[in-house]
Amino acid sequence: MVERMRRSLPMAGLTRGKRSPVTCQFKCANACSRPVCNDSPNEYFRDIVSAGFSRRRLLGAGAVGAMAVTLAACGSSGAAPAGSLGSAAAGTGSAGGSGGAAGPLAFSPISPVDKSVDAFTVPGGYDWRPILRWGDPLFADSPEFDLHTQSAKAQARQFGYNNDYLEILRTKDGRKALLYCNHEYVNPDLMFPDTGGPSQAERHAIAKAAHGGSVVELERASADEPWAYVRGGKLNRRITADTEFELTGAAAGTDLMKTADDPSGRRVRGMIGNCAGGTTPWGTILSGEENFDGYFRAAGTCPEEKRYGLDSEETSNGWEKTDRRFDARQDGFRNEPNRFGYIVEIDPNDPASTPVKHTALGRMKHEGATVALARNGKTVAYMGDDERFDYLYKFVSKRKHREGDRAHNKTLLTEGDLYAARFQGDSDPTQIDGSGKLPSDGTFDGSGTWLPLIKNGKSAVPGMSVEQVLVFTRMAADKAGATKMDRCEDVEPHPKTGRVYVACTNNTKRGTDGKPGADEANPRHENRDGHVVEIEEAGGDATAGKFRWNLLLVCGDPATNDATYFGGYPADKVSAISCPDNLAFDRSGNLWISTDGAPGTIGYNDGLFRVSLDGDRRGLVEQFLAVPREAETCGPLIHEEEGNVFVAVQHPGEDGSFAEPHSLFPDYVTGAPKPGQVAAPRPSVVQVFRTA
Repeated sequence: MVERMRRSLPMAGLTRGKRSPVTCQFKCANACSRPVCNDSPNEYFRDIVSAGFSRRRLLGAGAVGAMAVTLAACGSSGAAPAGSLGSAAAGTGSAGGSGGAAGPLAFSPISPVDKSVDAFTVPGGYDWRPILRWGDPLFADSPEFDLHTQSAKAQARQFGYNNDYLEILRTKDGRKALLYCNHEYVNPDLMFPDTGGPSQAERHAIAKAAHGGSVVELERASADEPWAYVRGGKLNRRITADTEFELTGAAAGTDLMKTADDPSGRRVRGMIGNCAGGTTPWGTILSGEENFDGYFRAAGTCPEEKRYGLDSEETSNGWEKTDRRFDARQDGFRNEPNRFGYIVEIDPNDPASTPVKHTALGRMKHEGATVALARNGKTVAYMGDDERFDYLYKFVSKRKHREGDRAHNKTLLTEGDLYAARFQGDSDPTQIDGSGKLPSDGTFDGSGTWLPLIKNGKSAVPGMSVEQVLVFTRMAADKAGATKMDRCEDVEPHPKTGRVYVACTNNTKRGTDGKPGADEANPRHENRDGHVVEIEEAGGDATAGKFRWNLLLVCGDPATNDATYFGGYPADKVSAISCPDNLAFDRSGNLWISTDGAPGTIGYNDGLFRVSLDGDRRGLVEQFLAVPREAETCGPLIHEEEGNVFVAVQHPGEDGSFAEPHSLFPDYVTGAPKPGQVAAPRPSVVQVFRTA
């Protein structure tokens, strides 16, 4: 069965830099098998950004502080079982590093874990436990999860599928918290049997209910104890692909947004493809709609549709068969795709609030958004467009942040200036030959410019109106001359230095088939392993129009790849790392990187890595954990002062099937399934904690 399924996948045998053709099918609609969306003649290299306010800075002290999260009285706990089977690997591996140096997150780096291993691996002195798993009941009246009796009604009141971005907002005493998590996409081949089970319409309804996000109360006896989720918590909430959202910004209410279901152009049902995110200084959650194009069947004939990857092929999810709004070929629904691809804002404190989609931040495959407060009080949001040869963006609010005025601050992302980044290298272009070899000055670096798309409420792009810039942002950035990058994913400002770090996951098309070649900001042809950019805004001002940049990492396995660079640190003393995706910081100022695609590039399970940024340890990469077979590491959250690390484990065992699962994560910790019982891998939020 599995082999027949694989032969039907467009990316079967073609994946280079991603783990699985199944991931390609359901997560991004086989983007790499289709033409590159960006065929503009822009130059192919230049800039990024900076800031000074991150969620780690807000929450690192163990208190919500200004965000003042108010938790209701807790109900009964619903903790998932503890895990220890295959959980610890105490060896020092091949990396150098801290080797158990003093500190709340001291560890000896683990050795790489072969991609065939189905285990969640942590260093010696640590253990792990899932907090929430797909299907866990969130409300007092939620049914218990049963793989064989799923329904859309039940799933809408249970924890969703494929969890990604994580946030945990803690109260001052550290005993109660509020967790937010995205649910990016689903894999029907693992959720449902080949025959029997729910009808097609019900499967689609279950899948839509498994998308979106979850807000869940947590509790623990003390700061030394692992978290447990609170079933029936008063702030618990599920957001799905059918939840009503409000559109904000200049594009809201325009003709580009109106549909037969919403002639006002101001209300949208659902969020889909939500990947990474950020937490605002006023305590709301930002989440990015990423691979939305794969959910819509469209005519695919106009330039606007082609630039966003929309075409006439049947979609992987097939929702257009049972929900007319996902068939954009129909009169009355041609604008429905225009209503997706935005940064959404969710208030976790108010389960009855209507979440919003901010058109002012533009429409693209948003990996996420990270907010900084500039010196002048304006709010700055940094965003990557996760597509080969697409761009990096920055938004600067029109109005200023007001300390303590939450109602005002929740309007800051509705109006402001929007920019795209252009990078320029410092080296002789002939020294950038696509091999990844360093230029003669010993570093990949240069300068950059933020190109205005919207300025002072007006379009800065000739021939495009404000609403056109906000809905067709990619085309506006094409005209402005932004730099084509290798899939900008997470963008995070350092909580102490204000420097901004950008994960460029990979781009196997660079330098092939007439595609753009290497440049100093993207220095490798067929870039399978990705790289990390470090940015410093001019004068340390997040609203500046100029910046400096360098590459912190050019990733890969140095044992087999000479075209790697680790900030000047000896390559034979680091952990191999490939396909950087999400970023985070600890209180000591170290960068943490989670990966997505290492099994398909360097042959190891994806993981979480700590990277030193200063002094003679700059560029030292140390692997902290590895996720199970065929899984992706998402949403890292580092509570260093408590010795805790949190990750979302997405799509474990993705290459398997309902009848023949490739993973039993995380429920293998409870023992083997009973005879005749079908088990399934369950995407989960995991906490890692010290035991010694």
